[in-house]
Amino acid sequence: GAPTVSIFQKPPGVIPPGGSTTICCTCQCGYGSFVLYKGSRRLRTLEQSGSRAKFSISNATYEDKGTYICHYLEGDTVLARSKELEVSVEELRLPRPDLSVLPGHEVTAGADVMLRCTTTYPSTGCYLYLEGQIRAQLLPREQGDYNLSHVQKGDSGRYSCQCYTINASREWSAVSKTLDLVVR
Repeated sequence: GAPTVSIFQKPPGVIPPGGSTTICCTCQCGYGSFVLYKGSRRLRTLEQSGSRAKFSISNATYEDKGTYICHYLEGDTVLARSKELEVSVEELRLPRPDLSVLPGHEVTAGADVMLRCTTTYPSTGCYLYLEGQIRAQLLPREQGDYNLSHVQKGDSGRYSCQCYTINASREWSAVSKTLDLVVR
């Protein structure tokens, strides 16, 4: 089958102006090259180290907002494309939420885990991020708990959360400190 390309932001989350993040493209591919696009504009060919290429955004501006996609090429032939990655740049005005995990950072496969994102700010929504995943998980309102039942090895990783106000002018918090979950 054709190779598949993954794209993700590391660390994940809405970036403040002046902030930084890295767009990572990974592929179980051969020795071709990665090309990063923003919308339909070709940004650059990414240098590959192993099966991964990285594109750094530092000192972010609102110009960096947008939809990014990664193409994998061998010669001039595009063999695979990633999904679309939305990068958001916004002022972070709300306090940083706290992320905690019950029963603990290390659990046995099959256990039930609850990730809790706590914010002091009223009427917010929060997103849960897992580094390496393109999709954020929208947490249920007001409780900010995310239940993972029967965790597997694939649920291991580095989690963080970020909250926003539910009103006309959406305001964002900084990203929580990261939390590493280990599934044994």
